[in-house]
Amino acid sequence: MLATSGLGSRRALEKAIDQGQVRLNGQVARLGATVTAGDKITFRDQSLEVCARQLDHATLIYHKPEGEVTTRSDPEGRRTVFDRLPSPPHGRWIAIGRLDLNTAGLLLLTTDGELANRMMHPAGRVDREYLCRIRGAIDEEQIRALLEGVQLEDGTAQFSDLVPGEVTSGHTWYTVTIMEGRNREVRRLWEAVGATVARLKRVRFGPVFLPARVRPGHYQHLSGADHRLLRTDVGLKGISWQLVARPLAADRSKR
Repeated sequence: MLATSGLGSRRALEKAIDQGQVRLNGQVARLGATVTAGDKITFRDQSLEVCARQLDHATLIYHKPEGEVTTRSDPEGRRTVFDRLPSPPHGRWIAIGRLDLNTAGLLLLTTDGELANRMMHPAGRVDREYLCRIRGAIDEEQIRALLEGVQLEDGTAQFSDLVPGEVTSGHTWYTVTIMEGRNREVRRLWEAVGATVARLKRVRFGPVFLPARVRPGHYQHLSGADHRLLRTDVGLKGISWQLVARPLAADRSKR
């Protein structure tokens, strides 16, 4: 909290606390101590008060094309999804889950780390929906295995829903849903039953669908109301707050 308030680096502040240079409500502060709004802190002859500040986060939808990686930089020089994004109003963009190089579709990015963590964590039970183009035909036994669960190298996995679609030129389209986001999980599930994925596109993440008007390589900002809905959908408060330390009124009047 002190580092967030601009009072120094986290390492330097931890050292100052360890050396007894910080007092909390008149007592020598200890590392890991809990603070709440209204607490008083003394540091380097400054009298500070802990206040709650509302955070205005930004979230956007990006339509990732095939051939881009979901990393900030790539040692092979490939284009990353961040190359096309606008600068965030504050903080940095956090990708909510990843899409591999050859997977296209919906990618959510936010400056809200709390939201990103909750949406990506398996306990959040946020489902993801993909459109899959599979070479050849899939029989009922393969479909049953995909819905009941197959063994992958990192444990059992399954689709929570699988809906067959159009058959075209030796390929069959399927819409599938998974409840977690393990690395290449959708592709590995199909491969586990002997199927080959010719094309894969994520079309939904939780309550957010990929809008038809957002073309590959383009993005669309979500409104503040939509961002709050995403937070409440995963059990968070609609508005996020951050504790900061500000000079007491008496100290500010001396400046």
